[in-house]
Amino acid sequence: MSDDDPMNITAGSSGSIDDRKNAAIRYVFFSCAFVTVLTTLGIILVLVQGSIEFFQHVSIVEYLTETEWSPVISPHSYGVLPLVWGTLVITIGSALIAIPVGTATAIYLSEYADPQVRKTVKPTLEILAGIPTIVYGFFALSFITPLIQRFYPETGTFNAAAGAIVVGIMIIPMVSSLSEDAMSAVPDDLRNAAYGLGATKFEVSTSVVVPASLSGVIASYILALSRAIGETMAVTLAAGMHPQITVDPLEPIQTMTAYMVQIGISDVSVGSIGYQSLFAVGLTLFVMTLSMNLLSLWIKSRYREEYQ
Repeated sequence: MSDDDPMNITAGSSGSIDDRKNAAIRYVFFSCAFVTVLTTLGIILVLVQGSIEFFQHVSIVEYLTETEWSPVISPHSYGVLPLVWGTLVITIGSALIAIPVGTATAIYLSEYADPQVRKTVKPTLEILAGIPTIVYGFFALSFITPLIQRFYPETGTFNAAAGAIVVGIMIIPMVSSLSEDAMSAVPDDLRNAAYGLGATKFEVSTSVVVPASLSGVIASYILALSRAIGETMAVTLAAGMHPQITVDPLEPIQTMTAYMVQIGISDVSVGSIGYQSLFAVGLTLFVMTLSMNLLSLWIKSRYREEYQ
């Protein structure tokens, strides 16, 4: 076929058009990725700049070691530990609820439930992840706190227990869904080999499937806890806005996110130390969540099992 053949020319034009389309699509996808990275860098830059202004007036040692937090109301104190404590109380409390319930749910969906039941139950659980967090906060105020007060009448309207419980309920879908996906990815050959050795259904589930999917299960725990650390409105409504270090779960506390909400809706003047503390707390929260996500990625890469 000669170079002047019409069919050859048509094929060349079609290939050229396809190449241009592929190049355009590649640039669109690259632009989306670039905007995502640029947004992240912008957030980091804003937090760092605001934090630098804050730490020009407040010692970073005082910020990290003092146990009193009152940057707006006199007498002023700038120890972030009460906010960190409140955040950890909510995170650990929610983990005590979400991890066992979510893991048990994942084992049931992966190993025990019929396919039709799984198709119904799993999407129903994931609906919980789509409920606005403010709704969870009102649920804590209207149901969880009154239930606690029925057994402990001295409990106030705002308390750490209600905040931990409602956040635990909120992150159950993340634990159960991601863990179930990891367990379902375990090859049936491992299960059949265990059954061939006389193992029961429970032994196969807990001694074969769970260890084989451990990297994905642990990653789901860490991602869920990262969500708990960054939760805002639910803990603001349920746990209160009283920064203090207390081991009593019936006492009100304040998380870092709740403090940021408090400052965000207050009449604190821009440029004041109280306003600048917003950036310092935000940077602290960012470092905590980033560390959790990096830990999750390391665990997934370190303990991932690949099956052919």
